[in-house]
Amino acid sequence: MPDTGFHFASPWWLLGLLLILPVGAWLRRSMVYGNIARINRYADAHLLPHLTGSRELEPRERWRRFGRWALLWSLLVVAMAGPRWDYSEVQLFTPGSDLVVLLDISRSMDVADVRPSRLNRAKQELEDLINQNQGMVRIGLIAFASVAHVVAPITDDGQTIRAILPAIDSNLVRLQGSRLGQALERAQSLFAGQPEKTQHSLLLISDGDFADNRKALEKQIRQLAEGDVRLHILGVGTTDGGPVPGHVGRFLTDSRNRPVESRLEVEELERLAKLGNGAYLSADYRDQDTGQILELAVIGGNALSSEEEQVRVWKERFYWLVLTVMLLLLTTFRRHLPAPRGGTK
Repeated sequence: MPDTGFHFASPWWLLGLLLILPVGAWLRRSMVYGNIARINRYADAHLLPHLTGSRELEPRERWRRFGRWALLWSLLVVAMAGPRWDYSEVQLFTPGSDLVVLLDISRSMDVADVRPSRLNRAKQELEDLINQNQGMVRIGLIAFASVAHVVAPITDDGQTIRAILPAIDSNLVRLQGSRLGQALERAQSLFAGQPEKTQHSLLLISDGDFADNRKALEKQIRQLAEGDVRLHILGVGTTDGGPVPGHVGRFLTDSRNRPVESRLEVEELERLAKLGNGAYLSADYRDQDTGQILELAVIGGNALSSEEEQVRVWKERFYWLVLTVMLLLLTTFRRHLPAPRGGTK
């Protein structure tokens, strides 16, 4: 395919023009052998329209209709082939900021102190984040409980993450407990594969009920902050808390057979966000929290462009042919409209 000048985007569609030849051959054959058809044995030619309810077209009318059909068919086939002849060069830009979301899927996230549950609220917040992103940052997703799993690498395609969200559930992990440290390590490995000039940020969505060693976790977050990786936190739940659901509709119980309660650890999450040079926000039904997270993730990151990374955007012209076909068909419909009845009762 030539780089410039007139050409077709999908030239294989032009093979559809060959269909005109067998249709024309069939039309010619039907005209030749029409007079010796079996039905002619039962009535004279001028009486056949009264017998069959249809009339035999004159050769000139047949070929006129065939020519009209061939014209419409040719226009549609050429339109499907995608004629184009001019283009514009578009400079490619990539977001200058990466945001890895650490989603807590431990059993405490099933607490229903916020409706429908903490985990469902967290997934709603993440979907809002993707909807508002509009190419501002690249997003990755790590789900963690006792073990961290990379659900989606850092990508520009938010639709991929959105499609995965309904399948994320606390039942995906057998060993319970929320260990943030391993999730932070996985996030570091994702950032290592990104361009050096990009701004790296983390978004932790959790209730703050962690099982990590406190000093080790603080040290890990400080090291990330020293490496210009900021930790933002979105707290999910209420300070009143609620019982933690278990299996078969029951609640988890402690050694004294009392229900295990889980509360939103606001002070702990605020402290971790401060250590990570980030911000702490409480999740709500509005878009302000996720919008603020995106604004914070963009700070310090500039969109990257490359002179070598350009895309040629061709200006498609198929619609001209489609409009022509529509106008031709419109005259056909107008011709077959019933005539208005005259007179009044």
